[in-house]
Amino acid sequence: MLPRLIARSIQPLPLAPLQLPLALVLRSVVARHPRIFERLGPHASKRFGIEPTDLPFAFVLEPDPRAPTVIAVRCLPADISIRIAGSMMGLLGLVDGSYDGDALFFSRDLVIKGDVEAVLALRNAIDDADLDLVADTAALFGPLAPLGRCLLGGALSQLKALASAAPRTGAESWS
Repeated sequence: MLPRLIARSIQPLPLAPLQLPLALVLRSVVARHPRIFERLGPHASKRFGIEPTDLPFAFVLEPDPRAPTVIAVRCLPADISIRIAGSMMGLLGLVDGSYDGDALFFSRDLVIKGDVEAVLALRNAIDDADLDLVADTAALFGPLAPLGRCLLGGALSQLKALASAAPRTGAESWS
């Protein structure tokens, strides 16, 4: 879990400035892993709600291979039928492969509601793509990508250290 101070400090901030970086990171991921969402098959047209339990916002992912989108929202819309909740560090760890999804699920640090088959298809697509969010994000810096990778990797390491020092409450607080 991220420390409450971080969540509280970003709670009053508007989400609009977050939309451009989210779109750029998604575009970079898709550029570096162009077939990532094709593996979803019939689930590619579904909307996934991703809710970090330690942040004051959530994400809606629409993985359509032709035009994938991800947006930040204060709370997930009622019509989102696929919901994934867990700590932000746990969710990032699932993406970069540093955490085992089964272990998080069975320890109740990850909660899945709705179409489990779609979630498994998303998990398999991410695993097969062998994502490296730091490298994929750093690629946005062009010739400064090595510096971006160093800075982003350091920032992520600091967040992981803060998160591991914070009190653990799990995802069971999510509703």
